[in-house]
Amino acid sequence: MKVLVFGSLNVDHVYQVDHFVQPGETMASLKLNLFCGGKGLNQSIALARTGLETYHAGAVGAGDSDMLMETLEAAGVHTEYIRKKEGPSGHAIIQTTPEGENSILLYGGANQSLTREDVELVLGHFGEGDVLVLQNEINLIPYIMEKAKSRGMKIVLNPSPADESILSLPLGAVDYLILNEVEGGAISGIAESDDEKILQKLMKSLPDTRIVLTLGKRGAVYGYEDMVRRQAIYPVKTVDTTAAGDTFTGFFMGSILRGDCVEEALRMASKAAALAVSRSGASASIPTWREVEEFE
Repeated sequence: MKVLVFGSLNVDHVYQVDHFVQPGETMASLKLNLFCGGKGLNQSIALARTGLETYHAGAVGAGDSDMLMETLEAAGVHTEYIRKKEGPSGHAIIQTTPEGENSILLYGGANQSLTREDVELVLGHFGEGDVLVLQNEINLIPYIMEKAKSRGMKIVLNPSPADESILSLPLGAVDYLILNEVEGGAISGIAESDDEKILQKLMKSLPDTRIVLTLGKRGAVYGYEDMVRRQAIYPVKTVDTTAAGDTFTGFFMGSILRGDCVEEALRMASKAAALAVSRSGASASIPTWREVEEFE
């Protein structure tokens, strides 16, 4: 079994600020750091750190991608399916506050330049029993899902960031849907504050899909058929929440694909996310499997 993450790669410009900048306000940042990020890259690294054979597919700019490629390769992720394109790689402008909250502005760049030929060339190397992991930061997602399903691949979708395009995706083809309350509310049409109703609506409308709903400080909940399982958070001092959701997704699916039960997968994912928010940066904050095992 191989895991293919078809997703974004971004250079993150992270500015430490006293508070999020307001309309009309000019404010000096306290510090600037450059990190590798993008939900796709983060999830690839998280999956690789669970010990799975992980491949990344996507697109970067030909002139500004060395750091992205080197970071993936250092984490043990296969990068031969990443295309180099004209123009810049994707990037993000991230503000982080002393409380660990973040505000993110994305520029798609090369992430939005994939062609159908790119997709077909990549998926030609994968098939029955392999796993595809997707987010919502690249183009051609419906086409990628269609082609992957026709090849017998299992599909994991983290529909983030939430926008109107989510509703046009073939969600019935998804095997694991991992999303937060905002995304759950957008898909279900239910106010994001009512996680129980969101979960039940998703379980009813997508009966063949395993649902994992992350709830911030209230933990996470899994639902499929007649099984519902809840997991509390592991309290830590929050430094930066940027890659917490991606770390949770990678470690939950990594744990499942290693053969763990749902309860153990939720536990490992929650511990991994706790470690991630206690550190600065996106991909730089993702722990190793051993660190997660030893964390209490």
